[in-house]
Amino acid sequence: MANRRWLLPEAIEDVLPHDAVRIESLRRNLLDEFARHGYEFVIPPLLEYVESLLTGSSHDLDLRTFKLVDQISGRSMGVRADITPQVARIDAHLLNRGGVTRLCYCGSVLHTLPAGFNATREPLQIGAELYGHGGLEADIEVIRLLATSLGICNITASRFDLGHVAVFRALTRSAGLAPQAEEELFGALQGKDVPTVRELVAGLADPVRSALLALPELYGDRRVLERATQILPALPEITSALSDLRRLADALADLPLSFDLADLRGYHYHSGVAFAAYCAGSASAVALGGRYDDFGRTYGRARPATGFSMDLRELVRLSPDGEARGAILAPWPEDDALHAEALRLRAQGERVVLALPGHEGSWREAGCDRILVRRGEDWIIESLKED
Repeated sequence: MANRRWLLPEAIEDVLPHDAVRIESLRRNLLDEFARHGYEFVIPPLLEYVESLLTGSSHDLDLRTFKLVDQISGRSMGVRADITPQVARIDAHLLNRGGVTRLCYCGSVLHTLPAGFNATREPLQIGAELYGHGGLEADIEVIRLLATSLGICNITASRFDLGHVAVFRALTRSAGLAPQAEEELFGALQGKDVPTVRELVAGLADPVRSALLALPELYGDRRVLERATQILPALPEITSALSDLRRLADALADLPLSFDLADLRGYHYHSGVAFAAYCAGSASAVALGGRYDDFGRTYGRARPATGFSMDLRELVRLSPDGEARGAILAPWPEDDALHAEALRLRAQGERVVLALPGHEGSWREAGCDRILVRRGEDWIIESLKED
């Protein structure tokens, strides 16, 4: 039987040098940009007790979380499937600040199942969260920071989809739907399954019935908001939600905005404005975010909150693959003069690899494309020629 010890589980993969360098470069650049905006870096643990990790989270997150038993305490633990709840815990329970707190993070998460056909079960999640301000100014800030972040990755967003979970919540509350019926309707709207939506709302009275039937069609540019004002009942929550979306449309007019009032991703998690960024080359969103006020209540302190997250692996896949500069080979035999020149070149940002004897013909494979050559008292960098 063939040796299979080198095989990895399905949808789990190594990151090899070329992509690993690009991921690390993006990670540093993004975290530096977050820091320039005042976002402080935190590193939550990979494992937590399940009751802490999943408190206040959706049923979907529970299903995506790997669970195990702690050999020390005997309690059930989980491997995080999303870092955002952990950062909310840090803000609410550990930092416990009175004003605005901006936090950012980057780390691996693990999913029980891949999110899509070619998706990894181990995304490298990076994100930024803003706590303590309930106004739209915070939402505007994080959406602009997201746009800036995609620019750093040389990714052009084709559109930023904006929605508001209060619209659906207000309609289902007005209809008096039971939790199970609400879940079924939620699933049908998420899938844009209009026949099923029509079937599920058949017994409801107008104007709620007509409004729920109209939701799948309420997507497009900002004119959608005017159509929604005319079609949807003037419930206070809906009026306020549409007003918020109009203000965002005005404040972010320079971005390619679209609106989708039936996009309910994060419905069990978000409390207000929700958004997603899309770009060419990806059928799914490259970034997700939105407002999740009062999530910290589960950790003992309610706080307004909004933010976004992305997968660095996916960002690398979508960003242009610029030509990476190779390393300089410092040849054998070594001496003090060679070491001094290698130090000088490294100080200038070059990668210098010290040759070891007996490996001629393999240095291009190791990433070297140039060689350091001594001509009298001078050092010259030439193209590396190998058979």
